[in-house]
Amino acid sequence: MAEQEVKLMKGNEAIAHAAIRCGCDGYFGYPITPQSEVLETLAELKPWETTGMVVLQAESETASINMIYGAAGAGKRAFTSSSSPGIALMQEGIAYMAGAELPGVFVNVQRGGPGLGTIQPSQGDYFQATRGGGNGDYYVITLCPNSVQEMADFMDLAFELAFKYRNPAMILSDGVIGQMMEKVVLPPQKPRRTEEEIKKECPWATFGRTPDRKPNIITSLELKSEVMEERNIHLQKKYQTIRENEVRFDTQNCEDADYIIVSFGSASRISEKAIELAREQGLKVGLFRPITVWPFPTKQIAEMARGKKGVLVVEINAGQMVEDVRLAINGEVPVEHFGRLGGMVPEPEEIVNALKTKLVK
Repeated sequence: MAEQEVKLMKGNEAIAHAAIRCGCDGYFGYPITPQSEVLETLAELKPWETTGMVVLQAESETASINMIYGAAGAGKRAFTSSSSPGIALMQEGIAYMAGAELPGVFVNVQRGGPGLGTIQPSQGDYFQATRGGGNGDYYVITLCPNSVQEMADFMDLAFELAFKYRNPAMILSDGVIGQMMEKVVLPPQKPRRTEEEIKKECPWATFGRTPDRKPNIITSLELKSEVMEERNIHLQKKYQTIRENEVRFDTQNCEDADYIIVSFGSASRISEKAIELAREQGLKVGLFRPITVWPFPTKQIAEMARGKKGVLVVEINAGQMVEDVRLAINGEVPVEHFGRLGGMVPEPEEIVNALKTKLVK
């Protein structure tokens, strides 16, 4: 067995390294704090000299999303990265890609808002990611890493899911995970796909041909309402398939727990320490961590909460995922929320105090 390659790096740097190693064809992005190291690392690594991967700083976030749209239409593995206001500018293009059923990957290293807000960490884009921030009825497959290792691991997974379902996929990170440094085992280098391999894998792409030899046309536009309705019905069936097959989550210390903390991303890392402190104080607390926030682990959270004394949802926002948790649990046990706003990151002790105040009393 080959010796593992262990590196010490930031989460943003891990994204760049993993993208090259998973055979990515192109990156198109624009600098914005706290994710600029993705583009900076790619520029430093110069993958165009080693794998042929294209790396381009676009004129804006709007330009970069349209470059992703074009590359995806040709069956290429293309991705972009940005932070909250930049992702907001990309929403129209993401909706276009969802409507045209094109695979692409988007990395959102979240920061505080609304608007330009702050450059400090936040999880305030949960609704934007899970509800589909653009127009129409669509969803984006959304993975939430809570470590530098998962930043690296989820890059290839995001492409795999995007191409499997011909759907946009997002890695929903935040300023904590993007900027923190940890040991990471990088994936082995994959070769980029050949043009023949792309044609075989993506017969729908722009260079492909329909059975009657007409060129494929990539578009989300349809002027006939009855045809557009059929397209939407098809999409909804696809989304249901994704819900049935791609839910991912992690649990810790839930078997004997009286209380469950539900959190994702960096909030879940802080919650792990809070659970340790709570157990030292005699409170049996467990952690349920959604890894996919869309599709959301609705059934699994409901099952885990059954028979517990209460659930505390911890987020670095005013309360967004808590709505999905409440819908899942449907009043069977009390559900409370604790969060910090404006780029403030909660301390483990604050989470324990919130648990005592809101649920244990």
